[in-house]
Amino acid sequence: MKGHSQPEVIHTVAEMQRRVRDLQRAGRRVGLVPTMGALHAGHLSLVEAARREADVVVATIFVNPTQFAPHEDFQKYPRTLDTDLQALQSVGCDLAFVPEPGEIYPPGFSTYIEPPAVAAPLEGVCRPGHFRGVATVVLKLFNIVPADVACFGQKDYQQALVIRRMAADLNLPIQIQVCPIVREADGLAMSSRNRYLSPSERTRSLALSRALQRAEELVNAGERNAGVVREAMRTVLESEVDRLDYATMADPDTLEEPQQMDRPLVALIAAFVGSTRLIDNKLLPLPVGRP
Repeated sequence: MKGHSQPEVIHTVAEMQRRVRDLQRAGRRVGLVPTMGALHAGHLSLVEAARREADVVVATIFVNPTQFAPHEDFQKYPRTLDTDLQALQSVGCDLAFVPEPGEIYPPGFSTYIEPPAVAAPLEGVCRPGHFRGVATVVLKLFNIVPADVACFGQKDYQQALVIRRMAADLNLPIQIQVCPIVREADGLAMSSRNRYLSPSERTRSLALSRALQRAEELVNAGERNAGVVREAMRTVLESEVDRLDYATMADPDTLEEPQQMDRPLVALIAAFVGSTRLIDNKLLPLPVGRP
C-alpha cells in the first residue's frame, strides 16, 4: 500500500525495551501483535486493530520452540520473514521485533510460567506443555515490548483465554484485545498451517466450519442438549478428517463442558486433515426469545 514504509526491524531485547519506553515517555500509546510469522490476512487484521487502539504498532515474529512438542512441526513451521515484512508494511506496522532464539532463551534459561486453570482442558490434554511455552513466551514479550494494548485472534480461542487470565492474575499493566476470526471466502479459518494442505485436504478441511455451522443451526432451532449438538458436529467431521482431537461445546470463560445449553457457549474443534492439525471455533449465543 502506498504511503507506508517497511517496519523498522529490531533484533535485541535491550533495544526493543528502550524504544517502547522512549515512545511512551513521549506520550505515544503502543500496540503489540505477537506472531510466529508466516503472516496472513488474519494476522494483518490484528495489526489493523492495534493501529486503531494505539499510535505505534509493534509486531513480533518469533517461532517459539517451547510451545512445540518433540513430535510437532517446529522445524518445518514456515519461516517467511521477507514476505512477512512486506505484509506488515502494507498495513502500516511501525516496528518488527525479530529476535534470534538465543535472545529469548539465553544459555541457562530455566524459568517457566505455570499456566492458569483454563489451560488444562482441550489443548491442554492434546498438547501437554503447550500452554506452558505459550504463557512463558507471551509474558516475556510483554516485558520486552511493554505495550499498552496487545491484540490476539479468536481463532486460538483457548490461547486467548489463557493470556487474558494470566494478565489478570499477574496484574500485568496491558490491555488484552481479542479480535474476530478471519476466514477464507469458503469459510476456512485462516491459519499459517493451511499452506501444508494438499488440494484434496484443503477441500476436506471445510468440514470444520461446516460442523460449527451445524452447531449454530441446531442451537437456533431450539436444541438445548449440548450432547446432541456435540454428536452432530462429530457426524459432520468423521468422514472428512483423519483424526479428531475434540469437537465440543464449552463455557466461553471457563471451558467447562455443560450438558445443557442454558447459557451462551463456544463450539470448539481440533482435528487433523492429513498430517496438518487445524483448530476452529464459533461463539453460540442463545437466540433471543427461545428458552
